[in-house]
Amino acid sequence: MGKDLRIAVDIGGTFTDVVLEEGERRLTRKLLTTPQRPEEAVLDGVRLILVDAGRVFGDVTVFVHGTTLATNAVIERRGARTALIATEGFRDVLDIANESRYDQYDLTIEKPRPLVPRALRFTVPERMDVHGKVRLALDEAAVRAVAAELGAQGIESVAVAFMHSYVNPAHERRTREILMAEQPNLRVTLSSEVCPEVREYERTSTAVANAYVQPLMDSYLERMQTALAAEKFTGTIYLVTSGGGLTAIETARRFPVRLIESGPAGGAIFAAQVASRAGEKRALSYDMGGTTAKICLIDDFTPHTARLFEVDRAARFLKGSGLPVRIPVIEMVEIGAGGGSIARLDALKRVTVGPESAGAEPGPACYGRGGLHPAVTDANVVLGTIDPKDFAGGTIVLDLEAAKGALERDVAVGLGLSTDMAAYAVYEMVSENMASAARVHAVERGAVVNQYNLIAFGGGAPLHAARVAEKIGVQRVIVPPNAGVGSAVGFLAAPVSFELVRSRYMRLDAFDAASASQLLDEMSAEATALVVPGARGMKTFERRVAFMRYVGQGHEIMVVLPSRALVAGDAEALRAAYERDYAALFERHIPNAAIEILSWSVQVSTETNLPAVQGAAPVVPQPVPVGRRPVFDGRSGRTTYVPVYRREALPPGSAFPGPAIVAEDETSTYISASFTARIDASGCIVMDRRAG
Repeated sequence: MGKDLRIAVDIGGTFTDVVLEEGERRLTRKLLTTPQRPEEAVLDGVRLILVDAGRVFGDVTVFVHGTTLATNAVIERRGARTALIATEGFRDVLDIANESRYDQYDLTIEKPRPLVPRALRFTVPERMDVHGKVRLALDEAAVRAVAAELGAQGIESVAVAFMHSYVNPAHERRTREILMAEQPNLRVTLSSEVCPEVREYERTSTAVANAYVQPLMDSYLERMQTALAAEKFTGTIYLVTSGGGLTAIETARRFPVRLIESGPAGGAIFAAQVASRAGEKRALSYDMGGTTAKICLIDDFTPHTARLFEVDRAARFLKGSGLPVRIPVIEMVEIGAGGGSIARLDALKRVTVGPESAGAEPGPACYGRGGLHPAVTDANVVLGTIDPKDFAGGTIVLDLEAAKGALERDVAVGLGLSTDMAAYAVYEMVSENMASAARVHAVERGAVVNQYNLIAFGGGAPLHAARVAEKIGVQRVIVPPNAGVGSAVGFLAAPVSFELVRSRYMRLDAFDAASASQLLDEMSAEATALVVPGARGMKTFERRVAFMRYVGQGHEIMVVLPSRALVAGDAEALRAAYERDYAALFERHIPNAAIEILSWSVQVSTETNLPAVQGAAPVVPQPVPVGRRPVFDGRSGRTTYVPVYRREALPPGSAFPGPAIVAEDETSTYISASFTARIDASGCIVMDRRAG
């Protein structure tokens, strides 16, 4: 038996995916999520997959876990009763925000609702200046008075965000000491630890988000840790961060805001691995699960990253309409367009899909668990692209008549359509929503969307990928093996990693190499201490970055620093590097303009090994379908019998035209008439657009 048995678990809003890897061997399981106690589905899935493998908990060396629990808690406002303590005079930072409007001309604009209501925001006298010098000492009596009020209000968690605490955190730390002495059961988040960066709104918002989800995530992770220990698990537990790295469970319990996008990050890593194996330098990751769908651009086999992420956008595609969280994150756009997204008619009798989801409980109507409203999965069942008797490998039998009834009540009757055409309308709308998200995301990144090829995974994406590709002009779609549990597979390829970002202002014309080197070395030591225990002897590397801008500009660009102590002569090298990167973004630089550094970053990580490009697949006879299934085509208004193939029976080199369905236990892939399909050397379904 192999010595390295690894298990990855991804908890989504609808399904919990489990993947077991032992060398080249890979097993998968897919279960409905148990929202009230998510660890139950995790433990059930792990037990089942270990039985499949003939192993026990004690054989598992690595357990990797990612989840959307933190994201869903924010979106659904299911977090802790949280308060904010700010500097006197700054009670309304969360409302004032950055004084911008995401839609200048909308007179009824809806701003994101803060996680902490105004009545639970408190202030105390204190003040640091921008250089970290104490201008007004902390009023400790005021802090004690606030602590008493927090107890009276039943507050579970509190965020402390003082002005300029990123430079000097002394007042925040002393406030925590007082709060813990007065209210020992209170959980305290300091903005100077979660987000030690300039821009008080983003820093405060990030600290509040961490405080809001910490009790939920901490108690969940504690229960998970205890349950695994009871099962005789003695291996290492990792949590996947939003930036696509792995971190220890202790760090995750302290900074759960870093887990906000952990599940989708695993999907982006999975897509990057697939892109590398296929030699696709420009890829568009399309991950559609039960609750949401995500799009991410991948260039040179590396997902795009960012330092700011918005949760719970009030307007689907508009920046600035969500709650900002300043953490290292794989950049993607996420919308409520999953298999469980609910379809309805709006006041103008237009078909709309999401963002509300039926989730796992009660689920789509076809699950037979009490769901009354039609979801995207119901539409696919009615259209025929999902076999109700073979869903999730036959472990969940779907109710076709319940799906038809829900679609007829909520969509068909109001529009005077047949049930089949109503199902197609839902299918078309969710595909258009995803296509629109892809277009907007590409434009925001300065990319041309039809110059990328689509990598589709998650339980729902293979069903919609061909139609989305038709809409955005993509020429090739790749559906990798284990697409239905892609994020969990990606977890197992993630490096052990942690990134720190800290603000310290410095102009290049007054470059202080010694001060910068000292800061970077301190950050390096802190990040290394968090990574090395989990690296288990693996080699690590370090990346240092400065965030720079011309003096007077509002935003910075990233410039990579040498991984050594800086010297005075590096100022000119940094100027040259900045001007080169600036010109790459904006066509030209500004000669002789003053440049400043606002923040510094250090990332310590284990190596990530990208797979080599696969060779050509052999030529094999055209495969024989296992059957045919009636599928309704809304464009022609007719039902046609489409050949069905079992994926495990298709050897590399197999080729066949669309329309066709490739069925497997985790998902099904629908190949439209616009594409021909083949199986490449690594087992991917590759759909190529037909000429004309």
